[in-house]
Amino acid sequence: MKVLMVHDYYQQRGGEDASFEAELSLLRAGGVDVEAYTVHNDEVSAMSPLQVGLVTVWNARQQEKLHRLLLEKRFDVVHFQNTFPLISPAPIRTAKRLGAAVVQSVRNYRLACVNGLFFRDGRVCEDCLGRLLQLPGIAHACYRGSRAASATVAAMNLLHRALGTWRDHVDVFIALSAFTREKLVEIGLPRESIYVKPNVVMPDPGPGDGSGGYAAFVGRLSPEKGLDVLLTAWESIGGKLPLHVVGDGPLRGAVAAVAERAGAAVAYRGQLSGPEVLEVLGRAAVLVFPSVWYETFGRVAIEALARGTPVIVSNMGAMSELVEDGVTGFRFAAGDAADLVRAVERFLADDTDRAAMRARARETYLERYSPEVNLAMLREAYETALLRARSA
Repeated sequence: MKVLMVHDYYQQRGGEDASFEAELSLLRAGGVDVEAYTVHNDEVSAMSPLQVGLVTVWNARQQEKLHRLLLEKRFDVVHFQNTFPLISPAPIRTAKRLGAAVVQSVRNYRLACVNGLFFRDGRVCEDCLGRLLQLPGIAHACYRGSRAASATVAAMNLLHRALGTWRDHVDVFIALSAFTREKLVEIGLPRESIYVKPNVVMPDPGPGDGSGGYAAFVGRLSPEKGLDVLLTAWESIGGKLPLHVVGDGPLRGAVAAVAERAGAAVAYRGQLSGPEVLEVLGRAAVLVFPSVWYETFGRVAIEALARGTPVIVSNMGAMSELVEDGVTGFRFAAGDAADLVRAVERFLADDTDRAAMRARARETYLERYSPEVNLAMLREAYETALLRARSA
């Protein structure tokens, strides 16, 4: 089986980029003949807004480049990860026309929401769900605060839904959770084409010891990640359990200011490398994952589980699938700082067997998210796509 994996890197590196690289490494380690085709969104800085808008909707240049590559090498499977904005959905049609089985990973909700988050003004928003033309997203300037940019994303979705690019040219969609699969069905994608496969942490980092005695937050410092809920809760928790915040983003200044006022109770660690993050997670007593949007998965949560670190998570969407309450961590009501405080207090209670919780967290990683399990699932998704492509 020859596989081509296609990915458009984001300007600010995030979980989607890490997940693409992990799956690429997974396939190579598993002996699969796989190549990568990538572009980087840094190229956007040299383009005019009009140019960016045009290639977002239909990038004929990328379509032609992939056309030549597919003719030259004849891949069996073309796996599209992110195509936004520089690759565009157009090459999906080319791959299908040339006879490849086409797989599309869905790591955000951009097919039905111009900002890809189902989140606006500090709350979950599904105003564009089910609409062919995403007018509310344009009106509210949901993509980068720009109506023009939002209109571009809406136009991309309108054109490619009307042309059946996703419906008729993708053999298998890979959703990261059962929750995400249901949202894709609501969007209008056929349930039988949606395969659920979680992210993978590769290589296995091994268990940590939790010796740091702190709670950790790792992620983008932005409103949808629940930073206000987290910091409000820690005003009450105070010295009971220090909080270490890792990441960067628009709320960096606010987090740093809180850390300065809070002293030892809150430490801002800044942006760290992948190995450094795994070290922080391994030494943490618990990871706090307080997002208030529909996370499609939550890569940092399984990184914590891989290190044997329990997770306190918002009981919302895909996040609630990651943690067994009272066994591998605790759930709390999304957006409710007081309930987060209660969850932390449950974790710190004398009758909580935190050593057993660490052991079960590690077992959950090995059972569900290890490289061996994930490789088998990815191969199965590819085989399903090949069968569908051959029978079409």
